[in-house]
Amino acid sequence: MPYAASCSQNSDTRLALDQVCREVVSQLQGQKPDISFLFASTDHVENWDNIARSIQAATGSRHVLGCTGESIAGGEHEIEKGSALALWSAVLPGATIETFHVEFERTPDGPICSGLPEPPAETADVRAVLLLADPYSCAIDTLIGRLDDDLPGVPLIGGMASGGAGPGENRLLLDGQELLSGAVGVILRGGPQVQSIVSQGCRPIGKTFVVTKVDKNVILELGGKPALSRLEQTYADLSEEDRTLIRKGLHVGIAMDEFKETFSRGDFLIANVLGADRESGAVAIGNYVRTGQTVQFHIRDADTADEDLRQMLAARAPLLAGRPRGALLFSCNGRGTHLFPKPDHDTGVIQQVCGPLPLAGFFAQGELGPVGNRNYIHGFTASIALFEDA
Repeated sequence: MPYAASCSQNSDTRLALDQVCREVVSQLQGQKPDISFLFASTDHVENWDNIARSIQAATGSRHVLGCTGESIAGGEHEIEKGSALALWSAVLPGATIETFHVEFERTPDGPICSGLPEPPAETADVRAVLLLADPYSCAIDTLIGRLDDDLPGVPLIGGMASGGAGPGENRLLLDGQELLSGAVGVILRGGPQVQSIVSQGCRPIGKTFVVTKVDKNVILELGGKPALSRLEQTYADLSEEDRTLIRKGLHVGIAMDEFKETFSRGDFLIANVLGADRESGAVAIGNYVRTGQTVQFHIRDADTADEDLRQMLAARAPLLAGRPRGALLFSCNGRGTHLFPKPDHDTGVIQQVCGPLPLAGFFAQGELGPVGNRNYIHGFTASIALFEDA
């Protein structure tokens, strides 16, 4: 197998590292990994500076990236409480691997980033950009915009480090370096194909509407009527069960292609509804929207999130050559048992639909992935990178 993964719940960092490295080396049967990802709970922070060097020495991995996570995913399990350390390694023949560390500086014109490699002249063979970032020091919207300019149409997959309660408490890892800020990532060119899956876990309610008046992220009119009146009519037509879900949280799906006649899963970017003003009839959402775009109200619950993930996996996995052989998971820290009635939901579904396969990841404070041909940061989402056989 060109992919391997292991997870340890030992609170002793040295013993946990020894376990995961030994198991990964055994699974790869003498092959040296080209790249490895490490995800660890915050109780391993004190020994962070030794972790990357230990992994490279034990496995021979050319590159190691990693970060801390509030909860850690490994194999079929999601460790939401207690110590956990997961290692995922891959042998990627034919791939060019370019790692980077991005830092940010605030200027009067807004944040600027430095550290990104020069974009290649030809991007057709760029498989994906994988990124791990510190939420307190990374200007993620600026970085997403820069990567979209440099590598148009290339999926950006990853997540924001979690577990830290403030600046300097999260940790990033890049090729033996312990980092406290910015973002670390890798550009994969050539080699095995990578499929991105972004499961936003929502379902539409009511009708679609065209935005006819808007001010940035404040929708004033839908189809020529106040946005709030459209919402009230949608609410009135729903079942009591769906009304209850609206009261728990309401979302708006923004169609990525307003010229489509019909819309289905994956066609919407989901944004949270932030509030409404009864006097003006305006509804504020978490993303900018423009006049002429199509939107639809959405709700989220465990059954919908489960169905969405299964359907997205079933649709995307066949696009690889053969079944998927490895997976990286970046799930929202609001999922897990915060959303689903049983533990290990996202890892379990991936293994059921695509597995068995080596899998690792973490619960993020914001997930990165493409919708349509553009990359976004999401919430309550499972963002997945599926790798084909090497």
